[in-house]
Amino acid sequence: MSAVTITVLRWNACLSKIRLYAGITGESEATMVRYVHRWMKQNNSKKALGAVNQQERLKLENWICGFVDGEGCFSVSAIRNKTTKSGIQIFPEFVVTQGAKSLLALEEIKNFFKCGNIFVNKRYDNHNEHLYRYCVRSVKELKEKIIPFFEENNLKTYKQKDFLLFKKIVNEMVKKYHLTQEGRKKILGIAGKMNRNKKRV
Repeated sequence: MSAVTITVLRWNACLSKIRLYAGITGESEATMVRYVHRWMKQNNSKKALGAVNQQERLKLENWICGFVDGEGCFSVSAIRNKTTKSGIQIFPEFVVTQGAKSLLALEEIKNFFKCGNIFVNKRYDNHNEHLYRYCVRSVKELKEKIIPFFEENNLKTYKQKDFLLFKKIVNEMVKKYHLTQEGRKKILGIAGKMNRNKKRV
C-alpha cells in the first residue's frame, strides 16, 4: 500500500469523526473541514495528520467527559449469590447509556477505550426507541483503562466524587480485599456513599 493511499485512508477516517464531532459540538462540519485543510496546506501531510490526530484526540477526550457527566455512571452493586462463600458478589461497573438514535456515540466511546461491550435493553412501552448501554465490568480493564483516563480528565459534576469512590473500590478489589469479610464491609461502606446514597443490597 502506497504512502498516498495510507494518507487518503487516514483522511477518510478523520472526516467520519469530524461529522460526528460537528453534530455534538455545534460547530459546522464545513468549519472543521476548513481547519483541517488549512493545516494540510501549511504543513506536509505527515505533520498535518499528526496535528489533526492530536487535536482530534483532545476534542474526543473533552467530549467523552461531557458525555459521561450527562449520561454516564460509576456504580457498584452487591448481589446476593448463594453459590459464593460469602453469599454476596460485588460488581463495579462503568456505564454510559443512550437511545438507539445515538448508538454511534457509544460505539465511538467503546472504540476509544478499546474495552467493554454495548448491550441493548429492548423497550416495548410508549418509548420510540430501545436503550443501549456501553458497559465496562472487568476489574482489570477498569483499573488499566477507565480509571487512568478519568484521573487525567476530571468530570465537572457530582460524578467526579462518585469516580473517586469508585476508584477506591476498584483498587481494593485489585488487591482481592473483597474476598474477605472485613474487605467487603469496607467496600460496601464506600459504595453506600455513591450515586447519591443509593441503597446497595
